[in-house]
Amino acid sequence: MSEITSLDEPESEPHAELFETRRPRMVRLSLDADERVPPHRHPGNDIVLHLVEGHLELTLDDETHELRAGQLARFSGEREISPYAVEPSTAVVVFAPAAED
Repeated sequence: MSEITSLDEPESEPHAELFETRRPRMVRLSLDADERVPPHRHPGNDIVLHLVEGHLELTLDDETHELRAGQLARFSGEREISPYAVEPSTAVVVFAPAAED
């Protein structure tokens, strides 16, 4: 089965699920300017965050990274994450099960 859609179609805010099932999990994250997601973790997952538009400060543990539209961040869900929107921002976040050692 194939489906063609727009990133704007899911209506939930700030996290819109893009798959009916959550393995892998993929969400659209939409943040207004000066909005922050509180620090949290996603244990057992590897994460890719693709910033589609806007400007984010992405805090991972005690490091802060500047992301601009078109950039990707890849990191372990064991890290504490807290994105902050410097300006209105939209990202696609993919949560993939982490490989077992």
